[in-house]
Amino acid sequence: MYPLLRRDHDKLWLEMNAAAGRPTRAEVYARLDDAIEELRSQLGGLPRPVEAEGIWRNIWFEETHNSTAIEGNTLVLRQVEVLLAEGRAVGQKQLSEYLEVQGYAQAAEWVYAEALEPGAWDGGALVTTTELRQVHRMAMTPVWEVSPHPQATELEGPGNFRQHDIARFPGGMTPPTWPTVSAEMHEWVKRAKSLTQSRDRPVIERIAELHAQFERIHPFLDGNGRTGRLVVNLLLVRLGYPPAIVFKRDRSKYLRALARADNGDPGALGELMARAVLDNLLRFVVPAVAGPQRLVPLASLAGKDLRQEALRAAIERGRLRAQKGSDGQWRSTRQWVEEYLESRWRRGQ
Repeated sequence: MYPLLRRDHDKLWLEMNAAAGRPTRAEVYARLDDAIEELRSQLGGLPRPVEAEGIWRNIWFEETHNSTAIEGNTLVLRQVEVLLAEGRAVGQKQLSEYLEVQGYAQAAEWVYAEALEPGAWDGGALVTTTELRQVHRMAMTPVWEVSPHPQATELEGPGNFRQHDIARFPGGMTPPTWPTVSAEMHEWVKRAKSLTQSRDRPVIERIAELHAQFERIHPFLDGNGRTGRLVVNLLLVRLGYPPAIVFKRDRSKYLRALARADNGDPGALGELMARAVLDNLLRFVVPAVAGPQRLVPLASLAGKDLRQEALRAAIERGRLRAQKGSDGQWRSTRQWVEEYLESRWRRGQ
């Protein structure tokens, strides 16, 4: 697409979303910034896994299931939960699929713990090549031991950069030739460090751009998608953001966004990641760390039996106490919601 046509297309897309009530990309970024600031200033920031095991456990299940499913793993969420929580293989799947899930889960646990370990990151390099290799080694070793890549040499096992050239991607992008991979990743690590220094664009969009660059380099013979998403979450958590989960239902959208980033437009990928981080923040983190009297967004108080739309309707009818913030969002408390539910139950008697 020519640049002028792309700008016209993007402008029309933003206008259509705004008209339909869907927040624009800029609004999504602003909401994420506000939510992270609220997490840091009012809720004490991200809790460490040892302090809030339940939060990280739920994120762990969801991330492991969806990230492996994007790569073709067919285990459903419940099978993943049983495998990780009880060590039991449920269903009649191939051994390699169970090992893919276990390897990814081990790497994700390491990422969460390492990212939040006091003193693990000294404010210098946000991520190192040693850590990149460690993430790949943990994610890929279990399945590699029973089903190694058929073209791998002894020097291309888990944790080692590839020594093969990669064929052109379906979209036309060709990864760099293998002798340059080490130098490319050295430069990538330097670009990651600049996340804490540059303020020219939203952090989440610059992380998305880094993710696309990682996938274009394709440093490993196999497992680049899984490793890339794990490394994104290492960056996010070190910067005080919850991890991002790219859901398997969004696979096509995610791949299209990566292709756009390959052509110099990381905005769609940045928006997808921003929405993913917000989803984790409001579904898992805020409800767990906010006390019963803390004002939190309605999305953090909703559940399967009480939708956000129902809470909003109760506010409009004057049945649920709430406050509207300067950002336009309604906030209520767990205690006020419980009082509303109790009064609704009394009215129904």
